[in-house]
This record gives sequence, C-alpha cells and structure tokens, in this order.
Amino acid sequence: MLYSPYQTYQQRSAETATPIQLVLMLYDGAIRFTRQGMEATAIQNYEQANLGYCKAEAIVNELMASLNFSYPISKDLVRIYEYVLHQLIQANVYKKTAPAEEALHHLMELRDAWKQIASPSSIQKQA
Repeated sequence: MLYSPYQTYQQRSAETATPIQLVLMLYDGAIRFTRQGMEATAIQNYEQANLGYCKAEAIVNELMASLNFSYPISKDLVRIYEYVLHQLIQANVYKKTAPAEEALHHLMELRDAWKQIASPSSIQKQA
C-alpha cells in the first residue's frame, strides 16, 4: 500500500506522540469530520455527510473506549461522549446540521480543556 507524504507524516506523528497528544489528535479528527459532515449536509451531499459523521462517531467511540474508570471524571466524560454520539447520529439520520453543531461545540470545549492540560505552564504547575 502506498502512502502519501502526508499520511506518512501522520503515521509518524501518532507513533511518537505522548498520550495527551494522541487525545488531542483524536479530538482534532472528530472536529474535522464533524465539520465535513455539516458542510456536506448543507449542500445536500448526504453520502459525504454520512461518511464524515460516521468517522466522527468512530473517533468518539475510541475516546470512550480509552477512558480509565479508576478516575471519577471518566463517568462524566462517558456521559458527554454518549450525548455527542447521539447528536451526531441525529444529524446523520435527520439530515440536520443543528445536532452536529451541538456535538461540535462539546468536542471543541473538550479539546480546549485537554489542550490546557497539555500546555507547558500546566505541566510545570503539576511538578
């Protein structure tokens, strides 16, 4: 299988990333695919919308599967992820962007929170 330079770069990035960087990459993907689904829905290209939403759903499922339930926050995160999944499914089934906008909002908020956790100033405060 031949990979484009971009795919090779993405593969290497994932292989060398820290756990927090991997989580951020997953959020970036979920956000990107949700936006693609919304854009395709807006122009009534429902095949592409389905593809985008399904990819976003797969990423959210992966985020859910990677939760460590020994931390109390995981229970809250799973509820948020379930809600985001529900909204993505609603957007896909009913061909409406409003539920996807809601999902996108939550994904972006969560990504921003993880980005703050990953920031050098946050890491220094923990040390």
